[in-house]
Amino acid sequence: MVLDLTASSLDLTRAICDIPSVSGEEKTLADAIEQAISGYLHLEVIRHGNTVVARTDLGREQRVAIAGHIDTVPINGNVPTRDVEVDGVPVLWGRGTVDMKAGVAVQLKLAAELTDPVVDITWMWYDNEEVEASKNGLGLLAAVRPDLFEADFAILGEPSNGQVEGGCNGTLRAIVRTRGVRAHAARAWIGENAIHRAAPVLTRLAEYRAREIPVEGLLYRESMSAVRIAGGVAGNVIPDACEVEVNYRFAPSKTAADAEAHIRSVLAGFEVEITDAAEGARPGLDAPIAQQFVKAVGAEPRPKYGWTDVARFSALGIPAVNYGPGDPHLAHHDEERVPMAQIDAVERGLRAWLTSR
Repeated sequence: MVLDLTASSLDLTRAICDIPSVSGEEKTLADAIEQAISGYLHLEVIRHGNTVVARTDLGREQRVAIAGHIDTVPINGNVPTRDVEVDGVPVLWGRGTVDMKAGVAVQLKLAAELTDPVVDITWMWYDNEEVEASKNGLGLLAAVRPDLFEADFAILGEPSNGQVEGGCNGTLRAIVRTRGVRAHAARAWIGENAIHRAAPVLTRLAEYRAREIPVEGLLYRESMSAVRIAGGVAGNVIPDACEVEVNYRFAPSKTAADAEAHIRSVLAGFEVEITDAAEGARPGLDAPIAQQFVKAVGAEPRPKYGWTDVARFSALGIPAVNYGPGDPHLAHHDEERVPMAQIDAVERGLRAWLTSR
């Protein structure tokens, strides 16, 4: 696959989205990105697994990291992309258009064209963002090349409707287990049904009320949801085990330990195993460089409800924000689509900030 970085950001988005790259299957797209960006002499290119980094070294006073993940959630009949209109607005429809290949396309075009930016830039395109944190390409790169993460500010091209979304919620996943005794379904009273015992778990989650928590001027909304349930042996057997997987999105004012304590409190009396957790990120908008960026792109700061890798930079003491085309509500949706004009607007905003003197 060949990517033409002289094409428009819209055309690049089409090309990138039409290269399937579900988490764990990003090699073809990573190869195409590396091949395309390696021809530009103003960039040093580094490859680690399926993560590609391109960086300038112009001796500027400040360095900015600009990153985007190249993987998507599974395709469901929404590739290849299509040009359509929704309520009279031209949009590009298809998997990855929102989360987050339109942002990646903007980054690739600017990386190729900006030979004299006002700051040094480290561009990062990485794999496995949509799955567990242990596989995240940015995290794996940080373990072997922490020097590549030295920056004064970071921007993630995650969908934000072309606005600036500060920080992000944290995320925690847990398995809640109930246990019973197997028996023949014709004599159910002899056994103890583990699936039935999970009913109070679902009731507590259904009755859970999302809290809104202010953090440094932005209002973050939390949620706690059942995302998977598994149980059963056969069609004529009372099950002896059931699992409910729960995802808790928590405000960045909490630590992962705080989040664990809270979910255990909500589900007190049940067996709970924490399987994955990632800290959130505070907004970081008090940093002068962040304020300059927000002003330059003409955006109004908002909170990011989903987890993104701004948290990874925040943990390193680097203020980070999300800024990209696409409506976050359509991320992972089968009707995923991005307004074409929004792709151009984000490109103009980033270009203006990175070149204004």
